[in-house]
Amino acid sequence: MQILKILIKNAFRHRLRTGLTILSITIALLAFGLLRTVINAWYSGVEASSAYRLVTRNAVSIMFPLPYSYKDRIRQVDGVSELSWGNWFGGIYIDEKNFFANFAVDAGTYFDLYREYTLPDDQRAAFFRDRKGFVAGRKLAERFGWKIGDTVVLRGTIYPGNWEFVMRGIYRGREPNADETVFMFHWDYLNESLKKTAPRRADQVGFYMVGIEDPGRAISIAEAIDALFKNSFAETITETEKAFTLGFVAMSDTIITAIQLVSFVVIVIILAVVANTVAMSVRERTNEYAVFKTLGFGGWRIVGLILGESVVITMMGCAVGIAATYPAAAAFGKAMGAYFPVFNVESDTIVLDIVFSAAVGVLAAVIPVYRTLKMKIADGLRMIE
Repeated sequence: MQILKILIKNAFRHRLRTGLTILSITIALLAFGLLRTVINAWYSGVEASSAYRLVTRNAVSIMFPLPYSYKDRIRQVDGVSELSWGNWFGGIYIDEKNFFANFAVDAGTYFDLYREYTLPDDQRAAFFRDRKGFVAGRKLAERFGWKIGDTVVLRGTIYPGNWEFVMRGIYRGREPNADETVFMFHWDYLNESLKKTAPRRADQVGFYMVGIEDPGRAISIAEAIDALFKNSFAETITETEKAFTLGFVAMSDTIITAIQLVSFVVIVIILAVVANTVAMSVRERTNEYAVFKTLGFGGWRIVGLILGESVVITMMGCAVGIAATYPAAAAFGKAMGAYFPVFNVESDTIVLDIVFSAAVGVLAAVIPVYRTLKMKIADGLRMIE
């Protein structure tokens, strides 16, 4: 305990310099934490994917639809336990800046397949009864202040026109990484409307969600599904939900790599700042270390004083940086909720903050320690002013 008091007193001999160094570490770690959280948020959909679900889409592109009639043949494949389907709707609420995911889904099967979403029984029944009803995630409803019974109009882009919906339910996620920002309505409502306005686009789905009994058979089941439609006018590609989601994430690989590189550059900046502070502190106290040597202090004690001071400064900055990361992430997540439905600071980010801070504290002291140990007592005493 006495040693810690000495280290803290040494660290704050030059209070302004130490304070600015701690502030620099805090800002750098805050930036590092937010960047790592952005990366984790990018992959949150992948982590939330279920091993018990496959996705079947058009082999050409997700932009091309599949016939509605495929559902009966997919259901007959051995190992398929559940089946649902949907279309990306791409509707706009009031203005383009109000972006959120919106899908037309088969209401009767979707929530049975996606058990990570919970919807109260009364709201679920009301949603099933109302063909124009929709269900939204908790975060999305809070974002726009929607309440049960509210009428919401989306302007179609893929399916032109103004589409009117009535809110019948608000779902919640069972797990923290569940996406609570999705807008879902009846696929039947979309299909029936298309039969009147655009018959050639009716009876088509964007993708099938396939529930399987045994994840170990995912590959063989996927191959069996694709074999059914081989050489047809709309061939399919079936893959695990995780692989399907990774396909979208892969489109942003360059951006993610750049963010990762920047996050590690931040650590190098911290190292440079702390190394400069420790070097200046040691240089100012060269005469003291020379006196210590004269009094018989061993090398390890001098190393402990210099190294301890460096680590104390970095860990103080680390503690403040971690404390600031949580409110900053909450504010950032709220502002960017449309693009990052799940924006939580993961425990591995905090562990990296601590590990990197400790490593920086040690590395920043290496050169000052080396020079002090190599210093001759006579040379050190000459530094007395």
